[in-house]
Amino acid sequence: MTKRFALLAALAVSSLAAQDWAIAKLAKSPRHQEWVTVKHDGRSVETFIVYPESAAKTPVVVIIHEIFGMTDWVQDLADQVAEAGYIAAAPDLLSGMAPNGGRTKDFAPNTVMEAIGHLSPDQITADLNAVADYGLKLPAANGKLFVAGFCWGGGQTFRFATNRPDLKAAFVFYGPPPAADAMPRIQAPVYGFYAGNDARIGATIPAAKEQMAAAHRQYDPAVYEGAGHGFMRAGEDPAGNEGNQKARADAWVRWKQLLKERSQ
Repeated sequence: MTKRFALLAALAVSSLAAQDWAIAKLAKSPRHQEWVTVKHDGRSVETFIVYPESAAKTPVVVIIHEIFGMTDWVQDLADQVAEAGYIAAAPDLLSGMAPNGGRTKDFAPNTVMEAIGHLSPDQITADLNAVADYGLKLPAANGKLFVAGFCWGGGQTFRFATNRPDLKAAFVFYGPPPAADAMPRIQAPVYGFYAGNDARIGATIPAAKEQMAAAHRQYDPAVYEGAGHGFMRAGEDPAGNEGNQKARADAWVRWKQLLKERSQ
């Protein structure tokens, strides 16, 4: 393990250990939450589902977790998406990959990121397709599908848009774009949410804009100045700094508005 990877792993452990605030919020939620097992092609994908309190059928939002795997914060976010009026479906893409066939919670904390790095792109796509299909078949779903992802999941969201033609929109939170030659396959508008203090990902935006324009595809990125990578999680943390908190609040307003518009 390199020194850099060891440092990232240590930061991940710290991040995961500091999410009691997310657990507390989930415990207070009035919404129905459940874990379901989505099966396909010999795999079982453990998926966290949260339903909105709605008399009408609603769209489905597939949520793709960070490189830290299925954390308490991801479940907290899924609950907030349901609070906004949507069925949230958040798969643990490390399902079956931990020792003895477990998922994220069954890994040693400093091995989660490495395990995610070894996931097959084809397996990820198949898992996401299976979860999306499951969500759309729920009796409470209205047939409209969205996807949103964060960090590593943001990149997977952009890539999933190249493989899922029935998406109403894709919401990429500080994730890299797919290969330029895959962009013409995108059918849905892609909305980006990026941090001003994140040059690694920010440097990908200009080329992505050019490549999406060349493919005649809609790509609308927004950059939140003063925020760092991971601001949707860090900005929700009570210990988060002001820049991340403001970016998180502003991005949440934009995201909900776009969801509303694209659900029409």
